[in-house]
Amino acid sequence: MNFGCALVPMTTLRDYNAAVDFVDRNVLEGRGHKTAFIDPARNITYAELLEGVARVGAVLERFGVERENRIALILLDTVEFPILFWGAIRAGIVPVLLNTRLTADQYRYLLEDSRAKLAFVSTALLPVVQEAAKGLPNLKDIIVVGGGPESVPRLDSLLAGVNEQAKPAKTCADEVAYWLYSSGTTGMPKGVMHVHSMPRAAATLAGCGRIGIREDDVVFSAAKLFFSYGLGNAIICPMWVGATSVLYPERPTPQTVFETLRGYQPTMFYAVPTLYAAILADSECKRENGSGRLRLCFSAGEPLPAHVGEMWKARFGIDIVNGVGSTEMGHLFLTNLPDAVEYGTSGIPIKGYDLRLVDEADNEVGDDEVGELLVRGDSAASGYWNQRERSRRTFQGEWTRTGDKYLRRPDGVYIYIGRTDDMFKVSGIWVSPFEVEAALISHESVLEAAVVPAEDPNGLIKPRAFVVLKDNGARKDRALYEELKVHVKREIGPWKYPRWIEFVDGLPKTASGKIQRFLLRNWDSEKGGRHD
Repeated sequence: MNFGCALVPMTTLRDYNAAVDFVDRNVLEGRGHKTAFIDPARNITYAELLEGVARVGAVLERFGVERENRIALILLDTVEFPILFWGAIRAGIVPVLLNTRLTADQYRYLLEDSRAKLAFVSTALLPVVQEAAKGLPNLKDIIVVGGGPESVPRLDSLLAGVNEQAKPAKTCADEVAYWLYSSGTTGMPKGVMHVHSMPRAAATLAGCGRIGIREDDVVFSAAKLFFSYGLGNAIICPMWVGATSVLYPERPTPQTVFETLRGYQPTMFYAVPTLYAAILADSECKRENGSGRLRLCFSAGEPLPAHVGEMWKARFGIDIVNGVGSTEMGHLFLTNLPDAVEYGTSGIPIKGYDLRLVDEADNEVGDDEVGELLVRGDSAASGYWNQRERSRRTFQGEWTRTGDKYLRRPDGVYIYIGRTDDMFKVSGIWVSPFEVEAALISHESVLEAAVVPAEDPNGLIKPRAFVVLKDNGARKDRALYEELKVHVKREIGPWKYPRWIEFVDGLPKTASGKIQRFLLRNWDSEKGGRHD
């Protein structure tokens, strides 16, 4: 079946296996010889991908993993990731994608919470996962990916020992295909369950309908595969049209990003705002050092500050398209139009998604009024694992609450205001941390900023800022604080300036680049901070 970029209603396809649609179909349509994935160690074609995917089920069966059981993928971005991801789904087993940057205690929590039967782990991450797994009753074994000690089962040996390809499981469009864990900006992550029909919805609506991905594209996503933005960028959307995806296993830096752009000449580049800002701060990152074929740059994870997009366009001659998505919705649902970028806005809804803004009483608000954003679309998750109350609060009928505050202009363009749980009032007026942060970041000395509410000696709430300077050796004195204070007042208003500024070396973030402001609310000031 070749549906191209047309979205066939899933009600007509109840018996449906997402892996067959994304992997087998590419081979059936004649793309078996085409390169599907590239990592620093090797390339694989769509035919080689299918061969590996079809052997995974037998490996899982050997370890006693049954239909609808879960396995944990704690993998760097290499070609083994899509092999295991689609291989489990094809066998009717649920892969749980875990962050590769966690501690042993955090892995233990997630392995216990998911009750994963097996953990597939990249060699570099094996020691911390082995520590986390000690004594876990549900975990049958750990399988190492990408080499590793002979004392641990190795994926390459296990796949080589399978003699024939297995038939795909007869799954349903509505059954759970895979899990992602929410990025945990306000506490412990939640297991988000996505069904088999979700990848097709995301690929056709966002990938084809808005981004315009094509079969001849070469995609490079610095955003990692273990969270929804990276998964959609580098696996789901490219594979739907038979494109090629470049994978980079290490943590991206401006230098390694440009090495990858220069080496593989991708046509599409995806990153988070923090990485774009870091690249702009590196004078060695020049237009001639990147990809001469680049036709689209995309940003999501957090709103893109307007000045970052403007500086990028001035230096590299190409816009950054700002997008909005969530783990709960699987991928993007609101973006700028790629051919009509307007910095400082989040754009318009992707066709196939409905959006509404509501007040605290759930009444819809009008244009030019601030409200919480709700979204409706076919890529929505089925709920949170073992979190009934949170599922009820977030997934309300066909609508999913995002927890974000937006304003909608009369022309239908949405403007981000802030997270619902991060907003606070100063002098009776709502203040968005994002707005103050954007004002701070627009100063020439500031690389990053985070803003949280804090009480002054009178018990009144005022903004408190944490600032990372572009030059760590730069002055961090009263004069710079006064300069930043005046700058914020001039940019966004006299009542919104931060009463405290703490100069820090870095900000706490999730793996997707989102600032964890809740960790800063009780942060102890050090001598470097400045305040009124």
